[in-house]
Amino acid sequence: MVSISGFAQSEKDKTSETVNQATIKSHIGFLASDALRGRDTGSAELDIAAEYIKSRFVQYGVSTVEGMDSYFQNVPLRTLKPATSGTLTLAGDSFTLRDDFLLLEGGETLQGPMVFVDYGTTEDLEKGKIEGKIVVALCGDGTEQSPRAWFRISGEKRKQAKEMGALALVELYNSTQLPWSVLVRFLGGDQVGIDEEEESSLTHVWMNRSQDDLANLTKKKQTGSLSISGNEKIEFNSKNIVGYVEGTDPELKNEFVVYSAHYDHVGVGRADAEGDTIYNGARDNAVGTVTVLSAAENLAKYPTKRSALFVLFTAEEKGLIGSQYFIENSPIDPSQMVYCFNSDNGGYNDTSIATVIGLGRTTAEDMIKEACESFGLGVTDDPAPEQNLFDRSDNVRFAAKGIPAPTFGMGFTAFDAEITKYYHQPADEPETLDYDYLEKFFRSYVLSCRLIGNADETPFWTEGDKYFEAGKQLYNK
Repeated sequence: MVSISGFAQSEKDKTSETVNQATIKSHIGFLASDALRGRDTGSAELDIAAEYIKSRFVQYGVSTVEGMDSYFQNVPLRTLKPATSGTLTLAGDSFTLRDDFLLLEGGETLQGPMVFVDYGTTEDLEKGKIEGKIVVALCGDGTEQSPRAWFRISGEKRKQAKEMGALALVELYNSTQLPWSVLVRFLGGDQVGIDEEEESSLTHVWMNRSQDDLANLTKKKQTGSLSISGNEKIEFNSKNIVGYVEGTDPELKNEFVVYSAHYDHVGVGRADAEGDTIYNGARDNAVGTVTVLSAAENLAKYPTKRSALFVLFTAEEKGLIGSQYFIENSPIDPSQMVYCFNSDNGGYNDTSIATVIGLGRTTAEDMIKEACESFGLGVTDDPAPEQNLFDRSDNVRFAAKGIPAPTFGMGFTAFDAEITKYYHQPADEPETLDYDYLEKFFRSYVLSCRLIGNADETPFWTEGDKYFEAGKQLYNK
């Protein structure tokens, strides 16, 4: 563990030198201004935000990463306009679009033999001999109960099914956490995703049925078909922003600490009581974006032993898409990324603390605590574990690879009225923030970055964490 006394005290001085309230207010004031109209993915205003962040990297002396010709990583995206009609037939029974199923990917007319493969694990798919077949599986993996986690798992399942030659993937959805009628409102409209090449995409359906409802699917020699009409795909591009500062230690510079946040928000929407339609996203996530900019300014001036990788993601609000694309197409091998210190926020209701989702899940816990305490803040872990927040932000894309990845956020003790007043609301504007608190908050983040980047021992998962084994495999521990 790194101590705050002596060495770390000088680290605190370096932090205070570059992190100040005026700069914080300037950055947030621009990124969350009405002029940027809520920074929706695919909008011209999000591109302006990207240019602003790039210009700050240039100003600070942050370098581009070797292998990239600019600070921008192009992220090919597509919007799927929902089909107007569709019929799915399985084992002789017919089902209707929206009432019974939703189309997540693809949508060409198809028919063929089908096979039921339980949860569709690698072993299940191999056992099912799925080539040329409509694969029917249960949503999730049998352990995760969150539909948001199921959605992430579905992407991995679809990719693997495609590689094994499946004709289509149908997943059976049954959740009390998110009823079907609510899911339809979420997924029944335009859907943004990574624009996969046609040969790598696969028709993918979520279906409003449980395993018991379709017991006959387990029988052999059943067939299925899908007919869809009216769906449309619109292709566009967005940007992740990536910068780099080389570490000072001849050996440790080959280890990269990732400092990340998403810079998109939800754009323009339904008017509030005052007629405001712009969802500015000051808390979510201009604050997170500026934590990373603050770290970039500081570490460019005073590099740490380990190298620093600064990544701002697009399309987090569309389903953690930018971070998914980055980790799958990273210019740095994931095995060199020893830690990801993400920053994301929904709001705050306690200005005496920082809330770090996953605080106790990595061995950097004491460093983060000491950094916060040195600027007068307490620090707490997840106050609402039932919300599964750890797996609902960009950090989970890194964690799933095995990279230790907590999320640093403003202090909150519960999802109360003070949070919901601003979360994804037009009221989330720069003028509503407490900048005295934010100065402590930003300094706490940057000092944590410095301590992690200079630590003698490489931080890792705490033993027993659900991502511990993935980390051992990634780093050959």
